[in-house]
Amino acid sequence: MAHPNEDVMREGIAAFTRGDLDALTEKYFAEDIRWHFPGRSPLAGDYEGVDQVIELFGLLFELTGGTYRVEVEDIVANDEHVFVLYTGRAERAGRQLEERTVLVSRIRDGKQAETWIYPGDLYATDEFLS
Repeated sequence: MAHPNEDVMREGIAAFTRGDLDALTEKYFAEDIRWHFPGRSPLAGDYEGVDQVIELFGLLFELTGGTYRVEVEDIVANDEHVFVLYTGRAERAGRQLEERTVLVSRIRDGKQAETWIYPGDLYATDEFLS
């Protein structure tokens, strides 16, 4: 049986994949969520609150023409954190991105409260998104 926080993350990723931002904001994100995206691309920075995180996702979809997809490889969860290993794929201006990434989320009351993204090749991610 999976840890309940694993289920929260799998369901949240499924909502992200189908573009269901209402489900993300209502069911899976704490109101005061914080999201950290590393690097120097237009996405890099710290985002605070649901509105800023949704704006980040909007920019990601805009930059990739809506092609960004997540394929979960593994999820490990405990009472406070969830670790997700996934492959992100996208196309942009005739280029393709395939990146293995680790996402770490702190869970509070069954919702993502803070998330850190760790691309396997930050330089390639920055170049693709810039």
